Amino acid sequence: MLYKRYFKPAIIFMFVFTYTILPFATGESLSANDVNKDHLQTSIKQCENNGNGQEEGLKNPSKSGTTFYVPWEGSENFLSCQSKNGTPIMMVAYQTVLRDPLPGEEENVHLAARLLAGTVVKPGEVFSQNNKIGPYVIARGFKKGPTYIGTKLTTTIGGGVCKMASTLYNVAILSNLPVVERHAHSMPVPYVPYGQDATVSYGNKDLKFKNDTSSPIMIWAQGVDNILYVAFYSSTKPPEVEWHHEMLKLIKADKVYKMSSTLPKGREKLLMEGMDGAIVKSWVTVKNPDGTVIKRDLRKSYYNPMPHVYEKGK
Repeated sequence: MLYKRYFKPAIIFMFVFTYTILPFATGESLSANDVNKDHLQTSIKQCENNGNGQEEGLKNPSKSGTTFYVPWEGSENFLSCQSKNGTPIMMVAYQTVLRDPLPGEEENVHLAARLLAGTVVKPGEVFSQNNKIGPYVIARGFKKGPTYIGTKLTTTIGGGVCKMASTLYNVAILSNLPVVERHAHSMPVPYVPYGQDATVSYGNKDLKFKNDTSSPIMIWAQGVDNILYVAFYSSTKPPEVEWHHEMLKLIKADKVYKMSSTLPKGREKLLMEGMDGAIVKSWVTVKNPDGTVIKRDLRKSYYNPMPHVYEKGK
């Protein structure tokens, strides 16, 4: 009933936005602003001490999306794992840029990456983020970080690990792997396009995908400052995958005011930029090497608007 209440006054319209991801064919990446003009590890033991690699050569450090660059290239630990697991080819690499990360967010994302790097998903096996990285508790090193609960932004232990879920979701989809479980956020997020996010909650919501190929897939991940990098490696490249999104409904974000005695009367100051709510239908087309194209329908994503928060002088 929550969505019904929000969506009732909305203006209904439809348009389709689409873009193509060519693994290792392009280095361009897209953020929510590009898509919506209104804003936008018995496999092997985990290999540790991943190394920082080189931090130069990033195609576009300001946008989330596919990338040529990964910071672990040349790392002895990575190369050793890659050779041991027979995964010489990068399938897809994706970077997620955390915009103005809140306290604890970067630390949680970096920890999640360290726990994930070196994971191998065998043929026919289902990967679960919660089983691999969770539980998201202090005993495992997680800190308080930002979390969406309903239409409110609050803090919980492990807050921020949804950035890993969203990144894994994009890499799985672009690697042409079946996603077994994915949940959209209750509100839009600023770090990936509408319809391409995923949220997790230990014991409740998970991000799962299946390795339906005949070869093992190794996952590598690393956080560098406010950027999370995740890549899948195997013995073959995936086909060309193209995202498509149809905006079924857009709900404009309201303005919320907090009165302040430190600002001149009537003057406004933006504290937190909101995002419009939406109902988004998503699907992908998969172009095989023989030229045949297959359409894969994905679930609709429902987002409540996130209000713009202003401070106003009284």
